[in-house]
Amino acid sequence: MLEKLDFIEKRFEELDRAIADPEIIARQDEWKKLVIERSNLEEIVSVYREYKEVNKGIRDAQEMLEDKLDKEFKELVEQELEELKEKKQQLEDQLKILLLPKDPNDEKNVVVEIRGGAGGEEAALFAADLYRMYIRYAERKGWKTEVLSANYTDLGGIKEMIFVIEGKGAYSRLKYESGVHRVQRIPATESGGRIHTSTSTVAVLPEAEDVDVEINPNDLRIDVFRSSGHGGQSVNTTDSAVRVTHLPTGLVVTCQDEKSQLKNKEKALRVLRARLLDMAQREKEAEYAQTRKSQVGTGDRSERIRTYNFPQGRVTDHRIGLTLYQLEAFLDGDIDEMIDALITNDQAERLKNAEM
Repeated sequence: MLEKLDFIEKRFEELDRAIADPEIIARQDEWKKLVIERSNLEEIVSVYREYKEVNKGIRDAQEMLEDKLDKEFKELVEQELEELKEKKQQLEDQLKILLLPKDPNDEKNVVVEIRGGAGGEEAALFAADLYRMYIRYAERKGWKTEVLSANYTDLGGIKEMIFVIEGKGAYSRLKYESGVHRVQRIPATESGGRIHTSTSTVAVLPEAEDVDVEINPNDLRIDVFRSSGHGGQSVNTTDSAVRVTHLPTGLVVTCQDEKSQLKNKEKALRVLRARLLDMAQREKEAEYAQTRKSQVGTGDRSERIRTYNFPQGRVTDHRIGLTLYQLEAFLDGDIDEMIDALITNDQAERLKNAEM
């Protein structure tokens, strides 16, 4: 591990010199890549340098204890030595996590798709609750959101909602949300007061850039038609809705929220790129299925990952067995505690696999 850290520190110092070189600064594309690489190494180098300082402190304290010291001073040195050893262990654990391979998508924006599942209108209303939860979470993080496609029910529930969350590290935090979310509550549509169980599905995809996914225009069939359902003035009066079919895969994306046909096409292609990137990654990950089973990761879309129980005011994540009794705050976007626990569990599993 130390050899690898030494190499990373030397590379960081090389990058420091390179990004200050006027010749490289003049080549902006190259300079930007080096700045990003340096940024990715900055945290691990900072921790490694602190680790080396702590090691030096331990050696100095041990040398002092070899000298003849009065009792009071010796006790102070011994106490400092114990604190330094504890700090060393903490930094070693931190470095092991920082050395784990990073998900290349972690810094990307995300495309989130929410759909009402089993439970009819109640499932659609729960899907609307989940949409609000993620919007509120994005607001807490200072991230931007944009709706790409929305399909509402008459009671304000959501049949399908596709939206983008733009923010640094959005995928690294939200990738654990993919899966089936289950709600247990008395529906607003239920007069008998019986508790119902309904589900909604969430898919979180890293947003693909043009360099990630190349789409051949000849592989697309684009149909336009008149918008229907909820919409603003004149949305339903022109052929502005767009349906994009990717012929090689059969993927279909429809967008009709905008008055402009061009804007609807742009949004549909944005969703299509994300789905194609996700499809390619899942095919690649299938080769490592056994490893993936032991990780929380992004989860199986068909896996029931979480239950929201209203009578007991609790939310339980079934992957890590964590229950929080703060359902109201959770649905208002206060979900960091759950996400932090999922990340910690994922890191622990990956460390275990790395050491096997």
